[in-house]
Amino acid sequence: MSCAGNRQAQTGRYWCMKKPSRIAVFLLVIFCAFTVSAQLEISAILLGKIQQKFGDEAVTRVEQWQDLMKTAKTLPEKEKLRRVNQFFNQRIEFVDDIYLWGVKDYWATPIEFLARGAGDCEDYSIAKYFTLKELGVSEKKMRITYVKALKLRQAHMVLTYFETPRAVPVVLDNLIPTIKPATERKDLLPVYSFNGSGLWLAKARGSGKKVGSSSRLNMWESLKNRMLSNEL
Repeated sequence: MSCAGNRQAQTGRYWCMKKPSRIAVFLLVIFCAFTVSAQLEISAILLGKIQQKFGDEAVTRVEQWQDLMKTAKTLPEKEKLRRVNQFFNQRIEFVDDIYLWGVKDYWATPIEFLARGAGDCEDYSIAKYFTLKELGVSEKKMRITYVKALKLRQAHMVLTYFETPRAVPVVLDNLIPTIKPATERKDLLPVYSFNGSGLWLAKARGSGKKVGSSSRLNMWESLKNRMLSNEL
């Protein structure tokens, strides 16, 4: 499923959108496999391949990402959120899959995302999820969340974080630099969310009702295999 962007005048960024009628297919494919461990270590050989294919700037982004994961492990959890959100928002450009990959939908691994320096809202959310998981943030506290952008009458994907199971989540979004509580994002209406342990129907700005478990593989299998093999 590809994303379409609408430029926001105030932010200079894009909304990453999906047709609501296709969200069931998207969720059926993805919600199953976030128990897979991310393979985030970068070898000198892989860095050489990245340099050859994408250039020095790509190598710099990947090296900075590795440095972030090494230096941020001991930070308080809220600071981890801030740094990871800022890291990807400042370094990556929004580009829809059809223009970047030549297909309507492509889930980039964090390495692919950084190497190209571009991606869509799914890629931002996935990269932030795996980076924070590598930094020790429990996946039970994180969900990739499909929302409706009410003013635009379109859809968007973000990463949400729950400090406690009943807490109001905060939103890590590629559109704005600040992490805000969901209650302050009146422009976003949650629809579905998912992580490694399940799928939730979000009828309100809370944790929502769990409606499934992580039990199926489809497009995620391709992403997992590329993460394991470090394909570019």
